[in-house]
Amino acid sequence: MKFQFKSKFKPAGDQPEAIAKLVAGLKKGFRHQTLLGLTGSGKTFTMAKIIEAAQKPTLVISHNKTLAAQLYGEFKQFFPDNAVHYFVSYYDYYQPEAYIPQTDTYIEKETSINEEIDRLRHAATQSLINRKDVLIVASVSCIYGLGERADYEAMSVKFSAGQKIKRNELLRQLVKIQYERDDKQFYRGQFRVKGEMIDVHLATGEAVVKIIMAGDVIEKISLSPFSPLLSRRGAGGEVGEAETKSIAILPAKHFMTPENKMKEALKNIRAELEIRLKELKKQNKIIEAYRLDKKTNYDLEMIEQVGYCNGIENYSRHLSGRTPGSPPATLLDFFTNDYLMFMDESHVTIPQVRGMYAGDQSRKQTLIDFGFRLPSARDNRPLDFKEFNKRINQVIYVSATPQDYETRKSDQVVEQIIRPTYLLDPEIEVRPTASQVPDLIEEIKKRTDKGQRVLVTTLTKRMAEELADYLKEKGIKVQYLHSEVATLERIDILRDLRQGKYDVLVGINLLREGLDLPEVSLVAILDADIGGFLRNETSLIQTAGRAARHAEGKVIMYGDTITPAMRYAIKETTRRREKQIAYNKKHGLTPRTIETKFHEKII
Repeated sequence: MKFQFKSKFKPAGDQPEAIAKLVAGLKKGFRHQTLLGLTGSGKTFTMAKIIEAAQKPTLVISHNKTLAAQLYGEFKQFFPDNAVHYFVSYYDYYQPEAYIPQTDTYIEKETSINEEIDRLRHAATQSLINRKDVLIVASVSCIYGLGERADYEAMSVKFSAGQKIKRNELLRQLVKIQYERDDKQFYRGQFRVKGEMIDVHLATGEAVVKIIMAGDVIEKISLSPFSPLLSRRGAGGEVGEAETKSIAILPAKHFMTPENKMKEALKNIRAELEIRLKELKKQNKIIEAYRLDKKTNYDLEMIEQVGYCNGIENYSRHLSGRTPGSPPATLLDFFTNDYLMFMDESHVTIPQVRGMYAGDQSRKQTLIDFGFRLPSARDNRPLDFKEFNKRINQVIYVSATPQDYETRKSDQVVEQIIRPTYLLDPEIEVRPTASQVPDLIEEIKKRTDKGQRVLVTTLTKRMAEELADYLKEKGIKVQYLHSEVATLERIDILRDLRQGKYDVLVGINLLREGLDLPEVSLVAILDADIGGFLRNETSLIQTAGRAARHAEGKVIMYGDTITPAMRYAIKETTRRREKQIAYNKKHGLTPRTIETKFHEKII
């Protein structure tokens, strides 16, 4: 199936030229290109039109889960009939395994996995295996180890109508690919048995496979969309049920190893353990050797007995049969060689991708040195930047403020400054900090009286929470937004702001790049003259851009001095604004506030 773009809007402003140039670049074989698109210039629309023209499996990488969710919602609207998926880290809470030598403190890995996000990850990888019209919106978690695609596919089990197989053997095969039996709850990744009838709730959570046996023969296989009602009643006669001649069921977990590989892996882990124990004892690290011996043997026993252990990813190099130092398999390996990548907000996403490897290796080395992990644990890691670049086929960097890296690397940089709505960059005003909060409240009231929304950025989480509490006391409908708010809850907060449950959002870094909030007419930047990355040139331009989707958009920077970063942001915004005014005057155009639908909920 092909990508089929659907929208009532046509390319306008600088979009037609940008689309044409970037598509031409793809056809010429350009490996790196940059789209310099202002906030509200319709960058996502432009990306969607390029995807339609290219007709290649596409990966869009975003630097945080909230923006990834927003992009996912937009692309779902543009491509309702295609496989659009959301792939981010499935941890709501993640405390990595670590050791602090100074205090002799071992911190065990502690996680809280979001089942819904795990379901979405499985839906993404299974679409990449089964379809070509796939668009994955991912966070930087896509550069972390995921398990080998070849093993994931090889471990799938296939059943066909008329196939001779004993019922217990069929159930054993499901258990082998990490499906669990539960005849009562019937959650995703589980199966239940009722006489000759077997229901399998697929790991994607989207469908249920029903297998009906007649003795030792599969009589019938059918597939039906999952409904909560299915978890409370028996199979048969469900709405949307479709009979099929055969079905291939992929594993319930991404980290899967075939039996022949598993035996070899366990042998190699034991061999590495023996070598490492000798090294530690030679260094007179008796405690470390004892610790490593006990921990590794416990893990090996768990893997042999149940096929899994806590922290199994630390043995991923052996389980996948990789050589020491070789990169892990990631989501990028699930794509075909000829695929398209976009790096959204590349000025933030690229440094994030670049920085993941070093931090991970430093933590792992300490664990290895003190006997908590084997040296091969180093190879359970994200890709380094060189490895990531090798896996790029064709990439388009997308940013309102691309950095030197993108512009130097690109075969062409395409500007998109004139918005399809002909909106201007917002006016920027600098006001003193002495009475910034009372002044802010007055400005909020002016906007809320018109049904408009306000964003306020502070320097710390504590300031965001305290300011939100103070504004609430003043009768303002306000909510704070920062990294401690759960991923899917953040998305709901943004929807609630647009729908009027809140009039004001107070945040820090999450209110900087990319958020599509056309109801916002005012952005207030508190303590704009305090130095740091939250108040540098790029951050100030990006934050100001949140007000660029409204015809009355305005930015107030509260500061007692005008820093070089403030001066640059004001100068650059004024330059763009003047260019936009001249274009509108020449063509007799009137700016209009952007109108976008509320994105459907991910869950």
